[in-house]
Amino acid sequence: MAFWKFGKKKAAPGSASADRGLLVFENTSEVIRAESVLKEHGWTVRVMGPPPELRTGCDLVIEFPLIEELNAIRLLEQAGASLPLSVVPVNSPLLTPVDLFQVKDFGDWIMVRAANMKLTVEKASRTIVNISGGGCPDVPYLGVRLIGKTLEDAPHPRDVGHTLCGYALALAFEEMRRQCSQ
Repeated sequence: MAFWKFGKKKAAPGSASADRGLLVFENTSEVIRAESVLKEHGWTVRVMGPPPELRTGCDLVIEFPLIEELNAIRLLEQAGASLPLSVVPVNSPLLTPVDLFQVKDFGDWIMVRAANMKLTVEKASRTIVNISGGGCPDVPYLGVRLIGKTLEDAPHPRDVGHTLCGYALALAFEEMRRQCSQ
């Protein structure tokens, strides 16, 4: 019976079967940890930019099925992750989270921007030709590790980056893979 399958894959945020909510955290590290915990347990969640009304100094929120609020809080608590500062229902257009991705097609190249990081790829070869943005100390290192490699051969930025810029680049990398597979 599907009725008893708690902790299994949750309905996609924004689907007709689930009203959306936002988990608001104090800092980016807490968002990254909470996202990892929820995804490891099969949840379908999205990291988004917070609407202006919810900005707390952290540039990210987690969108999730609001009906699962208690289960999400319990799971984060059991995992030893930080609990959100607040849980906010998305019940107004003003509270709609901002999509982190911007995609720009330059003909032979495509660029994906996620938060403050940009990743540019040559479409024909799927080779990473540029990484820019950020201002974190690991951005030059990420550039050395990724530029000149294909999306398939490059290390995942989440595995080699350790800052908000590395995290944002990992999101851009995943979105670029999705864009290039269409």
